[in-house]
Amino acid sequence: MKEIVYLSLGSNLGDRVGYIREAIERLHELGTLVAQSSLYETEPMEIKQQPEFLNCVVSLETEFMPRQLLSRILAIELAMGRRRTQAKGPRTIDIDIIFFGDLVVDEGSLTIPHPAMHQRRFVLEPLAEIAPDIPHPVFKRTARELLQDLPAEAGAVRRYN
Repeated sequence: MKEIVYLSLGSNLGDRVGYIREAIERLHELGTLVAQSSLYETEPMEIKQQPEFLNCVVSLETEFMPRQLLSRILAIELAMGRRRTQAKGPRTIDIDIIFFGDLVVDEGSLTIPHPAMHQRRFVLEPLAEIAPDIPHPVFKRTARELLQDLPAEAGAVRRYN
């Protein structure tokens, strides 16, 4: 059975645009790309002493189950040079599962919807661009509504392209 998933992509090392493009190309191995947001440049949130990020959100139609998808996403990150040396630190590529259909999953290393997505402008701005009316399966609020409710300190974003 195919499902629509929403993924957040980010990069703040090296050729940020190139890493995002390569990640999107590699995601084609996992399903059919349905939509892609613009790129947004964003300030680091928790560890401020690092380069700014480029972020976007894509939707993908996939036949993989959540745990299978996560495993393949982690393999893409590793193949693209992602090294998890510092939590929230600089990275060549970061791919997070935001939504997986309307599933709610809480299995230790896998939480869907992403547990902090509703607090992050760098996720909600591009998500609302491609799917403004998608409801959060727990909060029962749309991406647009969640974005409108964000306080200013949820991070600044600027459209990059």
